Amino acid sequence: MDYFALSAAIVLGLGILCATTVYIFALLRADQMDIVSVVRALPDLVLAPLPGAAREWA
Repeated sequence: MDYFALSAAIVLGLGILCATTVYIFALLRADQMDIVSVVRALPDLVLAPLPGAAREWA
């Protein structure tokens, strides 16, 4: 495995770990009655750090 593939795998793994952390903390902080709205807002939370990401959800 060359260095480029290794660094890409590390970046992808860190991205998955960060997205999972955001999901878990958002669900833990949510009210039990508010879980549906939190689940609907999660894609926006994940896309927030990405510059130029589309934030329009149908």
